[in-house]
Amino acid sequence: MSEAVARRFHLAGQVQGVGYRPFVYRLAHEMGVRGWVKNAAGTVAIHAEGSTDSLAGFRRGLIERAPSIARPNLVLDEAARFEACVAFVILPSDPGTEPDIHVPPDWFTCDDCLRELRDPADRRHGYPFINCTQCGPRYTLIATLPYDRPNTAMAGFALCPDCMRAYQDPLDRRFHAEPTACPVCGPHLEFVDSQGKIAGDAAALTATVTALKTGRIVAVKGVGGYHLLCNAADNNAVAELRRRKRRPAKPLAVMFPADGRALAEAAQLTSEAAALLKSPARPIVLLTANDRCSLSPLIAPGLAEIGCLLPYSPLHHLLLESFGGPLVVTSGNVGGEPVLTDNAEVQTRLASIADAFLHHNRPIVRPADDSVYRIIAGQSRPLRLGRGIAPIEIDLPGELPEPLLALGGHMKNTICLAWGRRAVISPHLGELDAARSLETMIQVAEDLQRLYRVRATRLLLDRHPGYGYQPWARQTGLPRTEVRHHHAHASALAWEFPAVTDWIMFTWDGVGLGDAGELWGGEAFVGGPGKWRRAASFRPFRLPGGDQAGRQPWRSAAALLWECGQPAIFAPDLLRHAWERGLNSPVSSAAGRLFDAAAALTGVCTQASFEGEGAMKLEALAETVSSAAGRVSSRPVGLKPDLRGLLRTDRQEQNITSALDCAGLLRSDWSPLLPMLTDVSRSQGERAYHFHLSMANVLLDQAVKLREATGTSDVGLTGGVFQNRLLTELAVSLLHSTGFRVHLPERIPVNDAGLGLGQVMEYLFRHE
Repeated sequence: MSEAVARRFHLAGQVQGVGYRPFVYRLAHEMGVRGWVKNAAGTVAIHAEGSTDSLAGFRRGLIERAPSIARPNLVLDEAARFEACVAFVILPSDPGTEPDIHVPPDWFTCDDCLRELRDPADRRHGYPFINCTQCGPRYTLIATLPYDRPNTAMAGFALCPDCMRAYQDPLDRRFHAEPTACPVCGPHLEFVDSQGKIAGDAAALTATVTALKTGRIVAVKGVGGYHLLCNAADNNAVAELRRRKRRPAKPLAVMFPADGRALAEAAQLTSEAAALLKSPARPIVLLTANDRCSLSPLIAPGLAEIGCLLPYSPLHHLLLESFGGPLVVTSGNVGGEPVLTDNAEVQTRLASIADAFLHHNRPIVRPADDSVYRIIAGQSRPLRLGRGIAPIEIDLPGELPEPLLALGGHMKNTICLAWGRRAVISPHLGELDAARSLETMIQVAEDLQRLYRVRATRLLLDRHPGYGYQPWARQTGLPRTEVRHHHAHASALAWEFPAVTDWIMFTWDGVGLGDAGELWGGEAFVGGPGKWRRAASFRPFRLPGGDQAGRQPWRSAAALLWECGQPAIFAPDLLRHAWERGLNSPVSSAAGRLFDAAAALTGVCTQASFEGEGAMKLEALAETVSSAAGRVSSRPVGLKPDLRGLLRTDRQEQNITSALDCAGLLRSDWSPLLPMLTDVSRSQGERAYHFHLSMANVLLDQAVKLREATGTSDVGLTGGVFQNRLLTELAVSLLHSTGFRVHLPERIPVNDAGLGLGQVMEYLFRHE
């Protein structure tokens, strides 16, 4: 037997709150290793003594056999002083001096806990807050680090003797499971309605299910906030929820029982979608509805997809199993505000929406809405970062000169804290129109800095003066650096593909401030982070009402008609006169507004109740033709291919092919689309599909011309317009067939939720 030696290991990454220390303890006992393990400030430190062979196997196991929700990274492996340890033990946490903090997201309920939940003989049978080291809340529970029970929202729940024994036993599944609890010592439910209060978990659950079965709307407190629930098959209940929440058309998410039978009946479930639904994040996934779907058609009016999710907390499992069918589960908030988390505030602010409330007394430290994904071009793409995903911790490709707080955008706001070679993206915070949204953004900004023990010395923000965070940013007194909206979009995508150094980057969205105050949104850039050069765009048009056009697609339609000297009989004469004089009519090149115009001109949507409604309905209508024509064909079957050539070069902005640093700009003219879009002899679906195909061909034409000019074949697609699956898949197919390498976001949303990271990337590359 070889002589015993000692080594010191440090592991960073996602190693706290995931059961890593008890895993190390069990691994050490299995391999005959002595020593100790402890939490430091965001890392795990290990002192290991044993034979050279046993330590080598132990080292491999630290990574290869780690818990499924852990993401360990071995940052130190060195010889250590031999301490002659007689056993392997777990030492108390050490806050440390140099923090390397990693905050885990909230986890779904693991299979082991579900078995106990359903076992009548188990002391946690039917307990809505069951969890262990491999599951349960984390981000929404942690007040500060290191991740120990006194530093969480569970500090006020003293463990009973049975739970304490499990908590202190390194061989137990609940060893230092900080949220652990049972019916004796843990949180409990309370049902409240106009008749009074019902305490006790079983009784409160029964009252909730009864309310849902009788068509009532119930606000239910979950992991990261409240949801509003109602029977997803009850037209009257769904209609009433929409009326009370003033949400006439925006899609509602539906939670299905975990057995999957109701889900299979309602939606088309591919293997990729099934894997995503059952992944640890348990996100909402957009799925195509089946013809035999028995859900209320009011779930997603005018759309072909349903936002589907599976239960991820023990409370959800109990509710869905008892109810016996799918439930609408939409954010418990007002307007586009962040999800509500406080019992008393919910009782007040949602009083006009909910008939009843299912509260619990476990505090939620910070909000986290559900994550949303869509499968586009064969891969899952995030549309919203939230519970189970965020905070997203990422590595930067270089060292920042100072700690930064990037404030992102006004819509779909997330913020990004960055320092050294690290960045952390917050969960979705909502739109910054409301005072509460801004308050929550400020709270999360302070919270992230405190959690990660980093204080930002500079703010990064968008150039748009109307974004909701601008007054607060000025009040902080911190130095501010503005980043162009579309440069941030481009750089966020570039972060995901560091091997690509020269890009043709399409950034298509609804609006973003350009260099001279115009509204960009249909741009193509060449270059890379910190050195983007605008190379292509659309023919500009003046947008009557400016930002109002985002909710009123008819304004975009009127703009295109007026630009071409045609009447827009649906628009007021006064507006036309204001537009002619340039009053509140900024110049725009936004592809998103072109989609809005197409939705209005085809009669699909003239007035939107939420951002993107027109484009979403236009896509859904086009999909009906696409399915028959073959989604990725380059031309529509049975339709005239006479609108492929939409490209023109303005005389004063030509010579793009002469050199990359030329002042020319490639322009695509949308005007040949107008006769087709207004041709009532064609069906709405045909016009909608032809518009999508034409836009994909415009993108291809621009890419080909820019490749000729630059020699670059790497194309990126980013901006909110590329949430459109049909457009994106058509464009990807055309680009692939012409020899391009196409890159789409995989970890960061393509929409404005990725702007914070893009702002950090721009700052980094400008200062390298």
